[in-house]
Amino acid sequence: MKYETKVLTTNYQKPDAYGALSMPVYYTAAFEFPSAKAMSDAFCGRSMAPSYSRISNPTTSYLEQRVKQITGAASVTALNTGMAAIAYALVAVGGAGLNIVASKHLFGNSVSLIRDTLGSFGMESRLADFTDPREVEAMIDDKTCALFFEIITNPQLFVADIKMLANIAHKAGVPLIADTTIVPFSVFHAGELGVDIEIVSSTKYISGGGTGLGGLLIDYGKFDWSASPSPALQARIKRNGRKMAFTARVKTELITNLGAVMTPQAAYMETLGLDTLNLRFYRQAESTLWLSQECQKIEDIRHVNYTGLDDNPFHQLSESQFGNLPGAVFTIDLDSEKSAFEFIDRLQIFRRATNLFDRKSLAIHPASTIFGLFTPAQREAMAVKDTTVRLSVGLEDREDLLADIRQALT
Repeated sequence: MKYETKVLTTNYQKPDAYGALSMPVYYTAAFEFPSAKAMSDAFCGRSMAPSYSRISNPTTSYLEQRVKQITGAASVTALNTGMAAIAYALVAVGGAGLNIVASKHLFGNSVSLIRDTLGSFGMESRLADFTDPREVEAMIDDKTCALFFEIITNPQLFVADIKMLANIAHKAGVPLIADTTIVPFSVFHAGELGVDIEIVSSTKYISGGGTGLGGLLIDYGKFDWSASPSPALQARIKRNGRKMAFTARVKTELITNLGAVMTPQAAYMETLGLDTLNLRFYRQAESTLWLSQECQKIEDIRHVNYTGLDDNPFHQLSESQFGNLPGAVFTIDLDSEKSAFEFIDRLQIFRRATNLFDRKSLAIHPASTIFGLFTPAQREAMAVKDTTVRLSVGLEDREDLLADIRQALT
């Protein structure tokens, strides 16, 4: 079945008592059990019955089941933010004395998570240019617990060769973990290119308009965790097998101990968002391609960056991996930071806000906001320029959006 059919025909875990066509929101902390044995089975993982909403909830589990059916994954875990999903993935594979080889062009908070937060617990971060496979390969050793990157970096819009990275990682016995938020899994199939663990900020495309926060941790169940240097995963292998050790640690340890499971209200909104995901994505991405092409004709814009453009240095690789519509965000460069600020201040349709892939179009100056607490030298090393404005394209008429860009440059 195609995406739209799969997403609309996923069955509930249990039939609804009233035959509701939309999964109800189970806004409750606890659940009653018919017996002490049933309660014990739920708490010890011997049954799929929900035990407590901090650990599992029927509305949240239904979102997970939908995503699992769409992606063909072995398991899906819904968390309360995309950052929580990144943190859970890296904590699950890592540990003191181990290292993560990560892209040096990651989103700002992803860098500080790996470098500062996980670093304070004894995990080493090794930042590499993931567009240079030789540099990545040279950083891997027997203490490397993961390769972590973004399929298209934000805001630089650099593209890595995913199959090549997968070959490097798997040859070394290391899992490939990818943040794929910028292109939705309805059109991009990460597992087919060798990604082992996929991370999605469901706040973006899936929520359907910034209606709530969420993150998805998707395990394709193909990686053999017996090669992992993590003692915690080795312990899981004995109980759960070589392919499901990661999921077992996430579901039975991290979910319980760290408490970042997605709320039922957010899960309900994101379940609704999945219904129209493809409709919105194609409209937004088609407008993005057209707008980026039109912006190339405007003299006041010094540079337009979108990997869907024919003259983009990553175009060929991007098209082979993501098709001709690689997401609904592009960047423009103006003369200076001052020009960028003035341009943003004059926008009338684009909203001055963070987030990506809302129904509304959004504009932000990444260097002074997302990367505002990094030093100029750090921003330069990460290829984040003061002249760059990031534009996330929504569902407004594309002619009106172009007119807004033109008048803001005047």
